[in-house]
Amino acid sequence: MIDEAPLLTIRKTFERPQASLVAAFKGVPTAQISDAMHAGGAMDFAIKAPPGMPEFFIGTALTCDCGPGDNLAVCAAVALAEAGDVIVAATHGFTQAGIIGDLLAGMMQNREVAAFVTDGVVRDVADLRRIGLPVFAKGAIPSSVHRSGPGTVGLPIVCGGIAVESGDILIGDPDGVVVVPRRRASEILERLKVVRTNEGGLLSEVTAGLDAPGFAIELLTGSRVRYLD
Repeated sequence: MIDEAPLLTIRKTFERPQASLVAAFKGVPTAQISDAMHAGGAMDFAIKAPPGMPEFFIGTALTCDCGPGDNLAVCAAVALAEAGDVIVAATHGFTQAGIIGDLLAGMMQNREVAAFVTDGVVRDVADLRRIGLPVFAKGAIPSSVHRSGPGTVGLPIVCGGIAVESGDILIGDPDGVVVVPRRRASEILERLKVVRTNEGGLLSEVTAGLDAPGFAIELLTGSRVRYLD
């Protein structure tokens, strides 16, 4: 006899980064963080905060993987979430039903969850605005999901084209969402210092009147460009 498959597979224990490491990324634009990752780490461009909702967050990933039109794993993740977690729900891009609405968002807010991120869509946008939890999704739709499983919580997922593990650091702003792998966070933070220094210096030059990239001017005056009459 074949055993019945579990509705949920859950890894409850995973390593979260130190609070000081998470705080070091606070307030840093996602564009600069992506630059420090060699233009990597950014989720699909469509994953944004709906209009009128909070556009900034930072926190530690708590992953869940859901089947199309199912949010049983999200419900379990809410029950397991800790303050400062970002619940990240992979729906495999399913956009025909809202994976969460105002009720689950309100529960997340009560548990001091930092944000909710999904590659699917949500619903109850007017009430989500009232609740004030940062929610990043591909959009909104009136229809709802079912809760039947199977799904996973705490295991590696792919969301918005980016691999995410529980314990990774997620940052969101008006440009979108970036994922900083926990194991590489210190390394990326060091590279971020260089990115911010270089960008700050160039910004000063632009403010002072720079009107074209220096490398472009050099290229245009060199032998590698052919001009046509």
